[in-house]
Amino acid sequence: MPVAVDAMGGDSPLSIQLEGAVRAANELGIEVVLVGQETQIKDRLQNMPHSANKVRIVHCEEMVEMHESPSQALRQKKDSSIRVAMDLHKRGEVSAVVSAGNTGAAMATAKFVLKSIPKIDRPAIATLMPSTQRNRPFVILDIGANTDCKPEYLLQFALMGGAYAQTMLNIDNPRVALLNNGEEEGKGNQNLKETYPLLKKSTLNFYGNIEGKLMYQNEVDVVVCDGFVGNITLKVAEGTFDFVKQVLKEEIEKSWVAKLGYLLMKRPFKALKERGDYTEIGGAPLLGVQGTVVICHGSSKPYSIRNAIRHADNCASMKLNDKISSLVLENQNLLLPRKESTPLAAAG
Repeated sequence: MPVAVDAMGGDSPLSIQLEGAVRAANELGIEVVLVGQETQIKDRLQNMPHSANKVRIVHCEEMVEMHESPSQALRQKKDSSIRVAMDLHKRGEVSAVVSAGNTGAAMATAKFVLKSIPKIDRPAIATLMPSTQRNRPFVILDIGANTDCKPEYLLQFALMGGAYAQTMLNIDNPRVALLNNGEEEGKGNQNLKETYPLLKKSTLNFYGNIEGKLMYQNEVDVVVCDGFVGNITLKVAEGTFDFVKQVLKEEIEKSWVAKLGYLLMKRPFKALKERGDYTEIGGAPLLGVQGTVVICHGSSKPYSIRNAIRHADNCASMKLNDKISSLVLENQNLLLPRKESTPLAAAG
């Protein structure tokens, strides 16, 4: 089935989304459905050669601005591009939804329209990060959907991340770790201390705690954290990569010797870009909803949108949600809500 693209979302609605969608159709052969204002989309598509049977338009009147409240958009804009795209997915007319628009609105709409997978309380956003081993990235989640997390939520993230690594990275028994400020079992805040034994009891291949500096050393396959820590971790990594690229560019342009050295090192530099550039992945899947939703940066370029569409198509065709449901079923006894301790019991 085709992949729906929220054509009206992102920092640059229409232009970036349409070019990325056309590239996915032309270069990857993936059928796409562009959801947005039909007249505007048709006008832009005239200057983008494409196969008519690979690109379709579904009209809607409204769009959710990047600054809008997710809850308000969900209530008041039922004909927005993100809502119409989710409705198409719910009806089975598309296999996935890709959006570079308002992240909060995309998450709220996905949870409202598609519903959560049974036993999953909080969907989480996952992404792939590079490691020192070529072609062996690791999964990190949550990277922004949930800032405050109970231990049960972190366990759910671990199960979803494990299923993602098994399905999309083809790792039979992925190593799952808890991001912490030390490797010892007693490290971290109260939530992390309570999450540790839950992960030990699960059917996952639990590695233990891991520090941020070791994530990239191919020690583990899945790193679990709350959305506050995960989002900062992701943004620092992306900023560091952009900083290194900018410094290299400036230094290379300073002298002919540096330019000559660049020519000799062009191949290793290209390999570094391919392994570390987040645009190669394109987007991050929202795990835990009964459907496939991939969320992109608001400032995504056409190449990122193209790759996000490919990633969404792969997640859907490989039935990622079936694997998540299976792992959740295996560990459902650990997902039962725990009784809160009373002050008297806690004191005793």
